[in-house]
Order: sequence, then structure tokens, then C-alpha cells
Amino acid sequence: MSSGNSEGKDPAGRIVVSDAVLKIDSFLNQQVDPDLMNEIGREFAARFASESITKVLTIESSGIAPALMTAMRLRVPMIFARKKKSITMQGDLYAAPVYSYTKQEVNEVTVAKKFLSVNDRVLIIDDILANGAAALGLAQIVEQAQAKVAGIGIVLEKSFQEGASKLKEAGYRVESLVKVASLQNQQIRFLEDVPVKG
Repeated sequence: MSSGNSEGKDPAGRIVVSDAVLKIDSFLNQQVDPDLMNEIGREFAARFASESITKVLTIESSGIAPALMTAMRLRVPMIFARKKKSITMQGDLYAAPVYSYTKQEVNEVTVAKKFLSVNDRVLIIDDILANGAAALGLAQIVEQAQAKVAGIGIVLEKSFQEGASKLKEAGYRVESLVKVASLQNQQIRFLEDVPVKG
């Protein structure tokens, strides 16, 4: 898919910041498109319909919109891991370190223990999959609760980075709605657009 101009902006409002960073704040990361989120929720719910999901888990803040719409479709609660502890969150927490590639920092994300139990089958939803740190951190939290990671749903996977491979090698089912093969030369190329060799 062509970027459309030298700034790397395409008609959908996505902006290629570098060969590794895609800015999607016009419909997901800051401004949210409700109709798109509704369709994303419908698709994730359909893909994981047979998994007997009891909770949907995400990380604040960009994962909240697609996770909430997915939870609504599945008719289960949605939980989000916090990046900063509030004064109302003391003790009784599951926690995991998560490195943010775009912010170049490590956050200890937390979920109150009362929201996850050993009987839960948890669907993890996140906006972007790059190196897999966020999804792996959320999976650690689920496993600390001795609950089951039933699957991981990703809105946009950067397939040229190692996140998807890491998650699959760890034994998790990963479903990505969009797979980006490359952001080189200010162009967004989707995986289905890349010829398969052999």
C-alpha cells in the first residue's frame, strides 16, 4: 500500500513515523472511531467464540476501546491493567514489568487480585503487537492468578518485529486483524501484499 505522500500519511489517517513506528492516533490511540471499534469487537468475539472466555484483559490506555467492545460482544467483564498505581490500589495486586518501545520506558503494570480467579479463561486484547512485551506482561499476570490465557487478540501486528513469534513460541494462540509487513520507505505494506517465496 502506498503512503500517498512524503510525510507517510495515507488516506486512513495513519502516519509512518519511522521504519518501526506507525502512528494511528486518528482512530485508535487518541481519537477513537466507535464504528470501527464495534466491528473489531465483533470480529474478536467471533474468532474466540469457542474459547469460553470469562474475562477480557488489556492494558491502559489504547487497548481499552477494542477490549471493551470485545467484552461487550462476549458479554463478560473487561479488566485493564494500570501503568501507575493509584492511592486506592494498595496491596493484593498482580504485577508485571512491561517495556514500552515507543515511550522507551518500563512500567510495572498491575491488576487487583479480586478481578482474576483460578477459574477464569482470559482473552488478552491489545492495540499493537511489536516486540510482544505488553501481551507477555499481561499473560504473566493471568498466570500469577493461576487463570488460563485463552488467546491473544491484536488489532495491528507489525509482523516484521518479533512479538508474534515470541507469543506463539510461548504457546499462546494469537489472532491479529491486520498484519503490517513493512514500513520502509514511508510505505505501509501489509502481509497479504507481500509475495510468498517458493
